[in-house]
Amino acid sequence: MCCHGTAIHRDAGPCPPRGHHPGPQRHRRPRPESYAAPSSLPGWSNAHLLAHLDGVTRALARQLAYAARGERIGFYDGGVDGAQRADRTRCPAAARSSRPGSARAGPARRGHHGHPGRGWDAATSFRGDGTVTDCVLAAWREVLIHATDLETTVGLADWPAEFSAHLFDFLSLRVPADVRLLLQPTGRQPLTLGEGATGYVVTGMEFGLAAWLAGREPSGPVRATASADGVDLPGLLPWPSGLAPAR
Repeated sequence: MCCHGTAIHRDAGPCPPRGHHPGPQRHRRPRPESYAAPSSLPGWSNAHLLAHLDGVTRALARQLAYAARGERIGFYDGGVDGAQRADRTRCPAAARSSRPGSARAGPARRGHHGHPGRGWDAATSFRGDGTVTDCVLAAWREVLIHATDLETTVGLADWPAEFSAHLFDFLSLRVPADVRLLLQPTGRQPLTLGEGATGYVVTGMEFGLAAWLAGREPSGPVRATASADGVDLPGLLPWPSGLAPAR
């Protein structure tokens, strides 16, 4: 499961909050002997994860570079098949050279300088009709979530509250149409995702609820109830693709 898509609300601000830009700086480089080892993301090795992160951040940087010229270009050359081929080809090289969250965040940040006219609202091809804002938020998600998957120096408890709030907004896209989730983060205000007839109350730490919505194993208990009875956590839809949604 990868993790790129687009924000659905514009009132969350045009970029990650100060101090939490898409390039966390304090991660250590994975040891070479760990590249073939499995990451915490089921079915993904560390090398595969680094290759994916390298590829998607390059794609996002390309979106910003073209938006700076008032142009648009496809998110991946060759669509999904092209992205998968690139991941396989790039895997060994990316594993050797990548430092999660630093090496590839630089091009994305540089790509935004000098945007003309619409700035943060400049058009890109991200999810078909995304903006520069959507690309920057996607880079934030990719780097922080996958750095956590790599189990370097980032854990779920390191996710800032602003990041969890952003994931609640963005990942509401994963709530099925017939489901309504009342999230009750410990010590925080509850919020509702979805408008379906089948309601669930889901409780846990804020970053634990965000991790569950992101398809990751929470580091603490996350529990669901329905009509006051304990139930299994409800199923979610797939992670939204960075490509244009099917019509």
